[in-house]
Amino acid sequence: MSASALARELEVSPRTVLRDIDALSTAGIPVYAQRGRDGGFELLPGFTTDLTGLTADEAKALLAAASAVTSESLGMAPAFASAMRKVVAAMPDAHRVAATKVAQRVLVTQGAWLTDPKQIDPYLGLIQQAVFVGRRLSIHYASQGSGPTWRTIDPLGLIHASGRWYLVATNAGRERAYRVERIEDARQLDEPAVRPSEIDLAAVWERLRTAFRSRREPLVVVVLVRVEHRDDLAERTLGVLSESLFDGERVRLEVAFGGVSHAGEVLWTMGEDAKVLAPESLRDSLRSRALRMVDRYEYVRDVPEQPREDVACPHVPHGPHGTEHSNREVGRSNSAVPGPPPSTSRSPSEQPRTPAEPPARRS
Repeated sequence: MSASALARELEVSPRTVLRDIDALSTAGIPVYAQRGRDGGFELLPGFTTDLTGLTADEAKALLAAASAVTSESLGMAPAFASAMRKVVAAMPDAHRVAATKVAQRVLVTQGAWLTDPKQIDPYLGLIQQAVFVGRRLSIHYASQGSGPTWRTIDPLGLIHASGRWYLVATNAGRERAYRVERIEDARQLDEPAVRPSEIDLAAVWERLRTAFRSRREPLVVVVLVRVEHRDDLAERTLGVLSESLFDGERVRLEVAFGGVSHAGEVLWTMGEDAKVLAPESLRDSLRSRALRMVDRYEYVRDVPEQPREDVACPHVPHGPHGTEHSNREVGRSNSAVPGPPPSTSRSPSEQPRTPAEPPARRS
């Protein structure tokens, strides 16, 4: 097709066509020119774009890995669905059916057996917009252990890690990570964000994680854990330093935690599946916590001091002796409940009264 014909079709000048052809060639698209009366620009026969040239495995991986969870939480679910329809439509016929079947058998969700997915953070959409268009943000943020304060930041990107959203931004030129769920209010400012044109978000996240860990005093713990729970424990630590088989059911691990609080929370949730051998300070902390839980849930029989009138046995007549008798019946019905038997002593005010003699009739 000649440059003039392409210009008429695209409603541009022939010079623009020549410039775009040169750009396509530089980008690796095999466009070539054929001279002569019937000449023009053509693509190399057999050339296909990367999308229509997807292999079967590439198509399956693309559809199976695509998750609507992230796009939904960012408010982009309709755009995500539209994009996936276009990808499927552009696939070679030979791969479309197989890839669609694979995608129907893979689901990524934030919900678990007993818990529902977390509610979407109310300011996530506004933050996402500021990240995309490059606008500064003013956020009312509550750091751990302190009250909320207003901060003006330059957003760099959003990271979803371990079920939580983090806003990576610079504050006075320093890189920071803000947990989105701790943002109590957010306002997009009519100011451009000061940030580099290119950013390696993964590298920034790794730098922030490394700096966070370096500020915490690591704690080495020796623990016995059941073999079937070894991986559950290991993946929640900073690393396994040594490991040996203790007996047929347990392994002895030397693991590193990011401090006493980190170790205590992880090992407390392990329950009887793990036993701390050292250090003694952590053993004391867990023992003290266990004793506090025992005290909190210690059984105390709740015996009402005064019976309620509406719980008297229906077959017991009411009257001076009826209420006392119904009390004894209720006490016997609860005899299976552990605890001391109800007291039978009564104060003088609780003694049954003898009916008074009727007053003598005056003559």
